[in-house]
Amino acid sequence: MTIPTLSSLPTAPARTDAPATFVTRADAFLAALVTLQTELNTSIGAMNTDIAGVNTDATNAATSASEAAASAASAAAAAGASAWVSGQSYSSGDVVFSGIDFQTYRATTATSGTTDPSASADWTRISSTSYVSITEDANNVITFDNGINEEYTAVTSSSNATTVNLRDGTNFSHTLSENTTFTFSNPPASGKANIFTLKVVQDASASGFTLTWPTSVDWPAATAPTLTATADAVDYFVFITHDGGTTWYGFTAGQALA
Repeated sequence: MTIPTLSSLPTAPARTDAPATFVTRADAFLAALVTLQTELNTSIGAMNTDIAGVNTDATNAATSASEAAASAASAAAAAGASAWVSGQSYSSGDVVFSGIDFQTYRATTATSGTTDPSASADWTRISSTSYVSITEDANNVITFDNGINEEYTAVTSSSNATTVNLRDGTNFSHTLSENTTFTFSNPPASGKANIFTLKVVQDASASGFTLTWPTSVDWPAATAPTLTATADAVDYFVFITHDGGTTWYGFTAGQALA
């Protein structure tokens, strides 16, 4: 809040003033002191309000920092959690995940009980992370028990150029609005594979816009496919690289789709 300003005081009376001048200045000065008192009280009240606000903000910031630290600690602990084993001895602070609800729990006391952490007062839940959907074996092979849903990203062209940024996902679509040249950006480093799909849709007016692929794309028989030129026609393509994008192997998944 804005701190109110104080009005300037008039000239104070002095012993060297003529009597009439002294009286005039004294009256004005004393009257101004009454106004000054009111302005000082208003300003001090505004300062106190600001100070209270600052203290509240500081308290909230400290609380947020504490909560963030607790969340980070919980996440770190959850990352190293193992499955709870009935009858096994656990120390206070040990972290496990329940085989019943697959939530992560921390022991609040030393325990070797036979009651699952989800129903035991000896444990407190610290996250809702499931350790069943994703597993990693001794060879660092990761298994997904259930389906995987991925982002589907629409890319547009500007000044006859379209960029597919592999940091945005692995499934893309582009509706042609002009002749355009494609660029595939940010592939993984050589030695890591990347596979993405691209849906290309002609415009509703069947303008027959053309598409120029990156020179790094290697098509079967070194021949790029011809796009379907009819209105709203859908062509689907798949691209694979394992050398950092030096070569993209291109495949036609389907053309003239509805």
